[in-house]
Amino acid sequence: MDIIDKKKLARIIIALVLFLVAEIIVHLGLTDGQYGLWIQFGLFLVPYLIAGYDVLARAGRGIVHGQIFDENFLMSVATIGAFALVFFPDAEPHMAEGAAVMLFYQVGELFQDYAVGKSRKSIADMMDIAPEFANVMKDGELVQVDPYDVAINDEIVIKPGERVPLDGIIVSGKSQLDTAALTGESVPRVVEEGAEVISGCVNMTGVIHVRVEKPYDQSTVQRILELVEEASERKARTENFITRFARYYTPVVVGMALILAIVPPLLFGQPWSSCVQSALVFLVVSCPCALVISVPLSFFGGIGAASKRGILIKGSSYLETLGSVDTVVFDKTGTLTNGSFNVVAVHAEHDVDPDHLLSYAAHAEAYSDHPIAVSVKESYSGIIDQAQIDHVEERSGQGVSAQINSHTVLVGNDKLMRAEQVPFHNCELVGTVLHIALDGAYIGHIVIADVLKDDAQAAIAGLRNAGVKKTVMLSGDREEVAIAVADRLGIDEVHAQLLPAEKVTCVEQLLSAQNEREKLAFVGDGINDAPVLMRADIGIAMGAMGSDAAIEAADIVLMDDKPSNIATAISIARKTMRIVWQNIIFAIGVKVVIMILALPFIGIATMWLAVFGDVGVACLAILNAMRALRVKG
Repeated sequence: MDIIDKKKLARIIIALVLFLVAEIIVHLGLTDGQYGLWIQFGLFLVPYLIAGYDVLARAGRGIVHGQIFDENFLMSVATIGAFALVFFPDAEPHMAEGAAVMLFYQVGELFQDYAVGKSRKSIADMMDIAPEFANVMKDGELVQVDPYDVAINDEIVIKPGERVPLDGIIVSGKSQLDTAALTGESVPRVVEEGAEVISGCVNMTGVIHVRVEKPYDQSTVQRILELVEEASERKARTENFITRFARYYTPVVVGMALILAIVPPLLFGQPWSSCVQSALVFLVVSCPCALVISVPLSFFGGIGAASKRGILIKGSSYLETLGSVDTVVFDKTGTLTNGSFNVVAVHAEHDVDPDHLLSYAAHAEAYSDHPIAVSVKESYSGIIDQAQIDHVEERSGQGVSAQINSHTVLVGNDKLMRAEQVPFHNCELVGTVLHIALDGAYIGHIVIADVLKDDAQAAIAGLRNAGVKKTVMLSGDREEVAIAVADRLGIDEVHAQLLPAEKVTCVEQLLSAQNEREKLAFVGDGINDAPVLMRADIGIAMGAMGSDAAIEAADIVLMDDKPSNIATAISIARKTMRIVWQNIIFAIGVKVVIMILALPFIGIATMWLAVFGDVGVACLAILNAMRALRVKG
C-alpha cells in the first residue's frame, strides 16, 4: 500500500524549488524596475500553477456541479485574490503569499494523505488475516483450494507457517498457534487432538489435520473482516456534526469575507486594498481542513488501537458512546466465570466412602450431557460400567434417579430430596449442591462451582480506574452463589435467578435511572444474551467463545474473552474522545482569533499568519490525531 502519492510529492518539490528561486531573485533586487511587479507576478505564478492546478480544477468542477463551497473553492478564491491585488496600486504585492498559501496547503494535503494512509495501513497490516488457500487431501496428494470451496466435515491439513483457513477441530497432530492477529495475545497457544482452532491464526510448529466445522463465509476470520469493514461506515455523532458544520460553515464564511471586502470601503471609507486583503486572510484561515480530516482520523486511530488488542469496535459511533459509559452490567456465566463447572468438594456422611459417593453420582449421571453431570463424570477417576445402570429417570428441575447394581440412587437438589422425603442437610460452601441418596438413605453431597476467570477481579478494578461508577451482575444462578461471586469481585449490585427476559427488564430499569449523558454497557457471551446486548447503550460480546448471535447483536467484540479488556476498551475510547475534542477546540480557537485579527479595523493578521491558521493548525491537529493509533488502555 503506497502511503504517499509520489507524483504529487515530486510536483510539490518542483514547485517549492521554483518558489525559493523566485524569492531569491526578488530579494536580490533583480526584479526592481518599471516591470518588476509583473515579473514577480510571472515568477510566483509558475510554482503556484504547478502546485495548485488540481485544486483549481476541483474548485471549477465543484462550481459546474453546484457543489461550490468546499476547501478547494476557499483556497482558489483566496490565492487568486492574493495575485489579483497586483491590480490595486496602493496595495502591497502578495503574489508570494498567494503561491505560498497554495504550496503549503498542498504540503498539508500531502501530510493528511500520509496520516490517513498510515492509519489505514496500520489496520490493514494488523487485519491481514484472510487465508489465501486451504490444503485438502485428494487422491493421496495435498491440493491447495480456495477456502470457499471447502465443505463442513472436510479434512484440511495445515503446515507450519501457514494460516488456519477455516474453523474446526484437530483430528490429529499437535502444534502451537500464534493468535496475536485475532486476540492481541503474544503467547502462543498449544493445541492437540480434540482442540478447537479458529481461522486467522498462524500454525507455528507441527502439522495438524483439522475437521472443518463451519463454511468460510461463517468462519471467524470472515466475520472479523466484515466487522472491520462495517466499522468505517458507522460515523460518530461528533463526526456527523463536523460534516454538517463544514457544510453550513463554509458558505457563511464566504459571505462574511464578501462583507469584509465590500462594506467597510463603501460605508466607512476604508481602503479597498486592505479590506480585500483582510477578506482573503479570512478565507484562508476559515478553511475547515483541520476539523474535517483530524476528527475522523482520531476515531480511525482509536478503532485501530483497540483492534491491536483484540477488541473489535464496529464503528466510531460505538467508540464515542463507549467513552461515556459509567455503568457496566455483566452476565455471570461465561463472562466473569469460565462457564465450565468443576467439583470443588465431596462431602460424604461419616460412614460412607467419598469414592463410593462419587461413583454412585457418576453412574447415575452417565447418560446426561448437562454441564453439571459432565463435571461429576470428569471428577470420577474410575470407569463407569453402564451394565450396572438401569431405569434412569430425569426429574425436571430436580435431578435424576437410577437403579445401580439393584440399588435405588437419587442425585439432585433440595427439591428432589424433599419430594422423596429424604432427610438432608445443607452445605456451607457456595456452589451447586448435588445431594445423593442410596435406597432412601442420605449418604452425602457434592459441591460444584463455576470457576472465576483469572482476570475477573482485575477487570472490575480496571473499570473503577477507568472511571466507571457502577458495576452490576445479572445471573440465572442461585442468589447465594451470585452474591458470593459479586462479593469476591467487588461488584456493586447483583440480581440473581433471572430468566433471559428478566435480564432485559433489569437492564431497562437501570437505563431508566440514568440521565441522557450517562451510558450503560452490557457484557455477555451466550445466545440468550443477544436481546440484552441490543437493548443496552453498548453491547459487548465475549468473542472467541461467544455465540454467533451474541457477536452479531453486540457493538464491541472481545476476541480473547478477557473481561479485563473491557476497561482497556473504555480507556481507549475516553482517550480518543479527549484527542477529538482537543482538535476541535484548538482548531476553532486559533481560527477565530486569526479571523478577529484579520478584521479591517484591526488589520494585524497577515497572509502568512493565515497560512499557519490553516495548514499549520491542520498539521498539528493531524499529528495529535495520530496519537490515537498509539493509545494504550
